[in-house]
Amino acid sequence: MGTTTTNGTGLDQTRRLGVETTGIEIIEESERTARPRDLFWPWFAANVSVFGISYGSFVLGFGISFVQALVVTVVGVVISFALCGVIAIAGKRGSAPTMILSRAAFGVQGQKLPGVVSWLVSIGWETFLAILAVLATATIFDQLGWSAGTTTQVFATVVVAALIVSASVAGYHVIMRMQSVLTWLTGIATIVYVALTLDEIDWSAVQAVPAGSTQQMVGALVMVMTGFGLGWINIAADWSRYQHRDAKGSAIVGWNTFGGAVAPVLLVVFGLLLAASSGDLSASIAADPIGTLGTLLPTWFLVPFLLAAILALVSGAVLGIYSSGLTLLSLGVRVPRPVAAFIDGVILTCGTVWVVFFAEDFLGPFQSFLITLGVPLAAWAGIMIADIALRRRDYDDEALFDSRGRYRAVDWTSVATMVGASVVGWGLVVNNFAVDAAWNNWQGYFLGPLGLGTYVDDPAGPYWDGNWPYANLGVLLALVLGFVVTYVARRGTVRRQEA
Repeated sequence: MGTTTTNGTGLDQTRRLGVETTGIEIIEESERTARPRDLFWPWFAANVSVFGISYGSFVLGFGISFVQALVVTVVGVVISFALCGVIAIAGKRGSAPTMILSRAAFGVQGQKLPGVVSWLVSIGWETFLAILAVLATATIFDQLGWSAGTTTQVFATVVVAALIVSASVAGYHVIMRMQSVLTWLTGIATIVYVALTLDEIDWSAVQAVPAGSTQQMVGALVMVMTGFGLGWINIAADWSRYQHRDAKGSAIVGWNTFGGAVAPVLLVVFGLLLAASSGDLSASIAADPIGTLGTLLPTWFLVPFLLAAILALVSGAVLGIYSSGLTLLSLGVRVPRPVAAFIDGVILTCGTVWVVFFAEDFLGPFQSFLITLGVPLAAWAGIMIADIALRRRDYDDEALFDSRGRYRAVDWTSVATMVGASVVGWGLVVNNFAVDAAWNNWQGYFLGPLGLGTYVDDPAGPYWDGNWPYANLGVLLALVLGFVVTYVARRGTVRRQEA
């Protein structure tokens, strides 16, 4: 079955050190001791970040009113984390990582298609979080009047990378304990931040923000969903695979949704109030989220604010690197799980060093590339959710690792669905970094023929004219297409697999 554990005294020693040696194999029955409420801690800790306040500026940037933005925020955050909760049900049913359980839908070898996409998305976004943590350190040091030069950035890079890599290598049990502590630290610091900046809210300015169109609301909704729940959906079952067999699916969905959504909803709403109160503040947040939020604080709280911001970003990065290591194993890399996490941690560190110290124009193209991967990831999510909805029994453990088993080597229906939904989805999204990542301007090819927008090749920078282009309908359509096609076309296949 491709297990990656060690034997004898080596295994005993790593267990005493708290290092998880379990890789992509099925979790033993005796180790499935987690309860649904335990899911609250990792999801809450990874999302109770002051960076969430910045999303208020991003949402209002779509040209909608505070009330419209409030609706978009609540609906987008809650639904996206609820979808993560549905994926988490598979973890309880199969007690294996998300990308292993996805083999039931794509086939043991066919799963490598979404597996590669998932690995790139996970390691990419977590590198982005690490970069934000390092840059935030330099920004706050500058505000304090301390040195914000190369030495500070080197120190911040070493500390951030060490925290992320060490926790990811240690594994599930250490991460769960760490997240429960970080939940309190970052939660308290965030509450203090809100209390200290309440006087920045101008209620008359908030009420005066003009309303936008339906298309603008849809665009903001897609941005919120992809920025929160859908950004985690490819790793959701990794944290539920230690759940008791008798855990209720509804409880897993509920705790997953509550843990992931409660902090972002409150933080984004507060961010909406701040951004709507001051146009200058909103524009500054878009350019430098952490640093701008720090300018609202008294000097005495800048250091606690910095620590809370960094720990929250590190918390999210740890979840991603841990899961990207599991995905690496699912792709056939034969190393122990801690080594896989370490490999991805090294890649994260190298990426952070390159961006912070050497790259002159990297963040825009980097984000453009990751957003592009969001379309096939949404298609995969729709397929996986439909597959979970169709199943009535637990997974066949052995068949998940056997190309000759009931899940076969490749399920061509799922592969074709993912490819087709991605092609359609890319045709209805546009590149938000048209100048910095001109090589990615090939997207949006269905907008013109469908009369949804016009591409303007302006010498100052190309852009799309119209109400729908920046709504990024392709993400939602890829999700819906993946679900509907799978639910209809694979019903008989799932029944045969479970027979």
